[in-house]
Amino acid sequence: MESKDKLILVLGGTGKTGKRIAEQLSQLGLEVRIGSRSAIIPFDWDDEQTWTPALQDVHAIYLSFQPDLAVPGAPDCIRAFTSLASRKGVKKIVLLSGRGEPEAEQCEEIVKQSGLDWTILRASWFAQNFSESFLMDPILAGHVVLPTRDIREPFIDANDIAEAAVAAFISNEHQHQLYELTGPRLLTFPQAIEEIACALEKPIIYEQVSLQAYADLLRSFEVPEEYISLLHYLFSEVLDGRNAYLTDDLERMLKRKPTDFSEYIKKTIESGIWKS
Repeated sequence: MESKDKLILVLGGTGKTGKRIAEQLSQLGLEVRIGSRSAIIPFDWDDEQTWTPALQDVHAIYLSFQPDLAVPGAPDCIRAFTSLASRKGVKKIVLLSGRGEPEAEQCEEIVKQSGLDWTILRASWFAQNFSESFLMDPILAGHVVLPTRDIREPFIDANDIAEAAVAAFISNEHQHQLYELTGPRLLTFPQAIEEIACALEKPIIYEQVSLQAYADLLRSFEVPEEYISLLHYLFSEVLDGRNAYLTDDLERMLKRKPTDFSEYIKKTIESGIWKS
C-alpha cells in the first residue's frame, strides 16, 4: 500500500472519475493534490507552465486527459507530460483510457514506454453521462436527442472506475497491467433512457437524428466546436458496435461484480440530481 507521505496528483480532480478518486484516496489517509485549472496549484493541459508546479513532490498520478485522448495533439501532450513527470521523480501513473479508440491506444503505448510504473484502465461509456454531463438537461426536459443506432454499450458506473483506480494505487499487483472495464450488462441508448424514464415514472421521448442534425442542434446551444467534433467522432466511429461486449476485468480487480445500470439509476434518484 502507498505510504501516507507519498503525494498523489489526481488530474481532472473535479471531474466524474477524478473527484471520486480523490475522495476515496483521502478517506484512506493518502495525501492528494487536485489537478485542475481552479485548484490551489492550478493545472492546465493547454499551459505547460502549470505542469511543473503541479508535479512538485508528486509520487503518483491519476492521468485523465481532457477532453479525450482521441483529440488531435493528445499523443504529443501525453509524451511531453510523462517525460516531465519522469524527470521530476514521479514513480507511477494510472491512465484512464478509452475502449475502441486507436488514438487512445497510441497514448497508452507512450505511457508504457515512459519508464514509469503504470496501470491502464480502459473504460466504456460512463453511466454518469446521464446525470453529470451533456445528457442530464435533456433527461430533465423529457426529450433526449441523439445520433445513435441500435448499438449496445456496457455502461459503467464512475464509482467503479474510481475504486479500480484506487486499487491500482494501493496495491503493486496491478503494476504493468491493462484492464478493460465494463458494466455487467449491454444496453442501447434508447433502452437506457427507457429504464431511467420508468424509474422516474415520467415520460422521456427518445429521438434519433442524423449526425449533421445533432451537430446543428449542439451549435444552436453554443456548444464549443471542439466538443462537437469529439461527440461526432464518438458517435460515428467508436459507437459502431466494436465495444458491444463485456469483460470480467473489474471483477478481477475488485473481487465483486460491476454496478448494474439499474443500481446507478436508483442511487442517482436518491441523490436528487434528476429533480427538475
